[in-house]
Amino acid sequence: MPPKLNRKRALFVLTKIDEILAWERQKEAERDTRFVELGRYLCEVRAGQYWRLENLKSFDEFLARRFPESRRKAYYLMSIHEHLPPQARKDLKQVGWTKGLELAKIARRDGQDFDCATWLHKARALPKEDFRREVEKELTGKEEEPSELIYFKVYKSQIPVIEQAIETASLMLGTDKSRGYCLEMICADFLAGAHIDNGDPEILLNSLSRYYRFLPVEQQQAFLESLCQKAS
Repeated sequence: MPPKLNRKRALFVLTKIDEILAWERQKEAERDTRFVELGRYLCEVRAGQYWRLENLKSFDEFLARRFPESRRKAYYLMSIHEHLPPQARKDLKQVGWTKGLELAKIARRDGQDFDCATWLHKARALPKEDFRREVEKELTGKEEEPSELIYFKVYKSQIPVIEQAIETASLMLGTDKSRGYCLEMICADFLAGAHIDNGDPEILLNSLSRYYRFLPVEQQQAFLESLCQKAS
C-alpha cells in the first residue's frame, strides 16, 4: 500500500527542490551546502511518494523532469544522505559533495564501523583527485592504475541511450564502480560478441579477461572451478 499522502508536506518539499535547482543555475557560492539539503529532500520525496502530487507515475518520472540531462547526480546526492552519519553530513559543507560521494562509498562498506573523524580529516586535507584515489585504494586494496581523460562529442539525441547503457552496467558491476569501468564493460561485451565467431581470438581472449576482472571474488572462483571441471 502506498503511504498516506501528506499534501502540505509534499508541496513544501517539492517547492524546496525546485528552489534549490533554480538557485543552482544562478549561483556558485554555497553550492555544496544546498546539495546536501537537496539529497535529503529527494530521499523524502521517494519515501513519501510526493511525486503523486504532480500526477506522475513514478519517482523515476519525477527525476526525469527535474534532472533531464542525467538522473545519476540525483542518486549520488541521495546516496550521500542515506549512507553518511549526521555528523559527516554536517561537515560535508566544508569538503564538498563530490568528496561526500567518496565518503559515502566507505560508509556504505563499513556501516556502524565507519571511522567518520579519520575520513573527514582526509577529505579536508587532500585535494579532490588525491582523496578519490585514497578511497579507491582503501576499497580495492591496491593503487589505482594511471588514467587519462578522453573527450568526444555526442549528440543530445544519443545521450539517453548512452546514459541508460552506463546505468545498466553500473547495476551489474555495483555502484562503487566508476563510469569508466562501466564503459569498459560495455565495450568488452561488444568486442566479445563481434569476435566470438571467426573473429580475432586474441581480442576475444582480452575481452573475456576484462569481463573476468569485473566479477566478484566468489563468481571468479566459481568460473575457474567450472573451467577446471570442463578441462578434466
